[in-house]
Amino acid sequence: MRIVLVGPPGAGKGTQAAFLAKNLGIPHISTGDLFRANISRQTELGKLAKSYMDKGDLVPDEVTIAMAKDRMEQPDAESGFLLDGFPRNVSQAEALDEMLSTEGMKLDAVLDLEVPEDEVVRRIAGRRICRNDSSHVFHVSYKAPKQEGVCDVCGGELYQRDDDSEETVRKRLEVYHTQTEPIIDYYKAQGLVVTILALGKVEEVTARAMEALSREGA
Repeated sequence: MRIVLVGPPGAGKGTQAAFLAKNLGIPHISTGDLFRANISRQTELGKLAKSYMDKGDLVPDEVTIAMAKDRMEQPDAESGFLLDGFPRNVSQAEALDEMLSTEGMKLDAVLDLEVPEDEVVRRIAGRRICRNDSSHVFHVSYKAPKQEGVCDVCGGELYQRDDDSEETVRKRLEVYHTQTEPIIDYYKAQGLVVTILALGKVEEVTARAMEALSREGA
């Protein structure tokens, strides 16, 4: 089974990708993980990507595509994969189609996690992180600390990251609408898009996705 997962920032793609990949028995291939792995192993692609990132430039599509191709050719991805963060635009989607076609393969489904924009802003802008340990994450509405501004676990100060501010979140949404959202129409034309409402508990969203995939025969 070969699946692409799309959705705006704050839709819970990373969380859902991990659960779905485990349920389906296929590897979760995340663009972020690909970059980190290639950079830490100092592969040629990793060095190339880092050279752009160090200058504050976007990594070109061809580098991202090459990393994704290399990962999809690994033995554990022979029976399928779940892509998270790739393709990020229509050019990458076309390149993925070409890659798969060359191998006599095709995508089974594109899962579109749908979340109202105001909910995205609420989810991200409400996050608070512990200065002592960034794995201690709270939320002003959904997981409030017992004492405002203080980590329940270690007593450290809770703060809002700069990229979690409402202004930054709305800018990230603009980028998503401009660059990534067009791939949904691209895949709709192929009859591959399965839209999932990504509200509610994590397990409820996962169950909806699994049920939808089953209905689609993916």
